[in-house]
Amino acid sequence: MTVTTTDTREVIMTIARPMIQARGYNALSFRDIAKEVGVKSASVHYHFPTKGDLGAALASRYADEAKAFLNGLSVEPVDFDQTIKTYTGAFRSALANDNRMCLCGIMAAEYDGLPTDVRTQVDRFTDVNVEWLIKLLTRHKPKAKADAIREQAVAIFAAIEGAQLVARGRGEIEIFDQCIHAYRTTGLIP
Repeated sequence: MTVTTTDTREVIMTIARPMIQARGYNALSFRDIAKEVGVKSASVHYHFPTKGDLGAALASRYADEAKAFLNGLSVEPVDFDQTIKTYTGAFRSALANDNRMCLCGIMAAEYDGLPTDVRTQVDRFTDVNVEWLIKLLTRHKPKAKADAIREQAVAIFAAIEGAQLVARGRGEIEIFDQCIHAYRTTGLIP
């Protein structure tokens, strides 16, 4: 079987993503990727000249995947409670997968050290989530003011990412569950 350039690029991205989710962007090593893929480090550089190129490609794909996932949740009619459970469940699933973080969430924690192209894609991921939450909240609370909806959407997204970060740091997925329950009980998440 012949491995094409596209295949190698995809394998590199497939290997690098969980590495970042587990250790962060700054800990990502082209040597580690090359070893895992079974190629020389120069081959990784051939496909991604810089770590920033790889990080931006991964974050862009992650934002695209999030947008597709969220668009799938937006199918009418919307059962708000089930939609929120599915949404928060996506973040929980990263923790359930070897205590990993949301790719863009862990990159956001290293934001100051990220190349501009990576930051742009991390910001796009946040925007995708917040805009989707705005649409969901607007349908759920049609009489609420737009500014209040936007603030709540940002707060929900930040709270979920924060719950994931704290749960990951403690290595206890139950903390994520407790936080989401508290957000629902206190009304942050309706």
